[in-house]
Amino acid sequence: MKSLAVNKRAHFDYQLLETFEAGLVLKGYEVKSVKSGHVSLKGAFVTFNRSELYLTNAHINPYKQAGIIEGYNPTRPRKLLVKKSEIKKLLGKVRTEGLTLVPVSMYNKKSLIKLSFALAKGKKKHDKRQSIQNREDKVKIERAYKERR
Repeated sequence: MKSLAVNKRAHFDYQLLETFEAGLVLKGYEVKSVKSGHVSLKGAFVTFNRSELYLTNAHINPYKQAGIIEGYNPTRPRKLLVKKSEIKKLLGKVRTEGLTLVPVSMYNKKSLIKLSFALAKGKKKHDKRQSIQNREDKVKIERAYKERR
């Protein structure tokens, strides 16, 4: 599995509870562009529309060798391929518990492009500070351990 794009802010801004995998409905030139690494998940999110899931606000640059594509919108909503039972489960959790669906990464699986997204709960400001402090403490411990050797 080759990672094509990673949403680094997802781990910092949200507490990821459960991850899911979905296929993407893309056009041919979008597939070429994604496989060449011209995709960004920064600011992207997953939405519901008529009991279907869509990846919204993910930026896929147009493929240069495809020429000029009239009316191409790089941030258009893209349909996610997920089982109906999973969609019902997710819809229930999002509506009742106030959780969010956040894209985590986009990757290759054989010849297909998959999206990993998570059911997430937003972190408060003090939670973010705590995660920064934990990360800094871990680095200090590693440095002290290396110096003792």
